[in-house]
Amino acid sequence: IFYVRGVLETVKKLRWIPDVIHCHGWMSALTALYIKRMYADDPCLKDAKVVYSIYNDDFKTPFRKGFAGKLKMDGAKDSDLKGIKADTSFTGLTKLAIDFADGVIQGSETINQDALDYIATKKHTPFLPYQSPDVYMDKINEFYDVVLGTK
Repeated sequence: IFYVRGVLETVKKLRWIPDVIHCHGWMSALTALYIKRMYADDPCLKDAKVVYSIYNDDFKTPFRKGFAGKLKMDGAKDSDLKGIKADTSFTGLTKLAIDFADGVIQGSETINQDALDYIATKKHTPFLPYQSPDVYMDKINEFYDVVLGTK
C-alpha cells in the first residue's frame, strides 16, 4: 500500500499525465485498484490505462487476514475486495490486479496456473501471452495500442 501510494503521489506531484501505467509483478498489484477506485477522479490519473504483467514470482506466505480492511480504509469498496478477503495469497492478490487492469501480460514463460485460468475468464480484458525476447518489444507496443483503443 505504501509503495503504490508513494508512486501515485509522486506522479501527481510531478504533474505527469500518463497514458499507460505498466505494472510489473505482485509488488505493484494494487496499483490498478488504486487508480480505478481511490484516484479515479484525479486529473493526472483518471484517464490512465493500467497494464499488469504477471511473472513467476509467487510469494508463499499469504498476507494477514486484515489486509482487505486496510484497503477499505483507503477507499476501496466491499465489492472490490470480495476475492482478497477470502484469499490473501499470491493468487488472490493477482486476481485483484487482473480485475482492475485494462490489460494483462504474461511476463514469464510459466506463471501461476490459477492466475492463468482466471485471466481466461476475463473475456473483455486484453491478454498478451508470453512473448519470446526477440519479438517482445514489438508485441508490447502493439498491445498498448489495443489497450489504448488505437488499434
